[in-house]
Amino acid sequence: MELVHIIDGEPKADSLTVADVFGKDHGKVLRDIKALECSDEFREANFGFSTYRPENGKRDYPLCQMTRDGFTFLVMGFTGAKAAEWKEKYIAAFNEMEARLRGQQPDLNNPAQLRGLLLDYSERVLSLEADLSEARPKVEALERIALADKSMCITDAAKTLQMRPKDLFAWLQRHKWVYRRAGVAHWIGYQDKIQQGLLEHKVTEITRSDGRADIHEQVRVTPKGLARLAEKVKEAA
Repeated sequence: MELVHIIDGEPKADSLTVADVFGKDHGKVLRDIKALECSDEFREANFGFSTYRPENGKRDYPLCQMTRDGFTFLVMGFTGAKAAEWKEKYIAAFNEMEARLRGQQPDLNNPAQLRGLLLDYSERVLSLEADLSEARPKVEALERIALADKSMCITDAAKTLQMRPKDLFAWLQRHKWVYRRAGVAHWIGYQDKIQQGLLEHKVTEITRSDGRADIHEQVRVTPKGLARLAEKVKEAA
């Protein structure tokens, strides 16, 4: 059985455990606590009443959490061989727990510990900066998705990506997003990029002044494609 528990960073014992280890009725232990002849200030500082519910229970029962001083004040009034044995064990348990807590606190007057803390802090900062650097292209990509609710021409996509259109066209051609057929003036998107939803073709019928119809085909960047470009082009930069 765990004799001492850490609650809010402080070692404490509860009345139910005290009753178990000392072989007493829990109700009697609670009555003993309430009957202690101590000041109101001591009682308020060292005893806290709450409730607990047993496993598979249907109602709550009273419980008292006590500090080391409260526990000592209570059990030092218990008598008998068993009481004496458990008094020693409880005192040892509290001392061990407090030593463990003290060991977790750095000694700010110790240069070696301070150096260790600074190194640990520096490593954490560098790690966070690396995570932010890795995530930044994705964040910018998401921002551009939010701003783009429909496809756009490559020139407008370049403006959104804050780069020159000719540089974006060169990047798209180099990375096999777009190409030109011999004898065809307009750009064409690679089929795999279209299937992935990164590019689309827009076909527009234009009527000339003489009444003839011209078909104008344009490759356009989708919001998904713009997000991918924001990430990829940023990585390349």
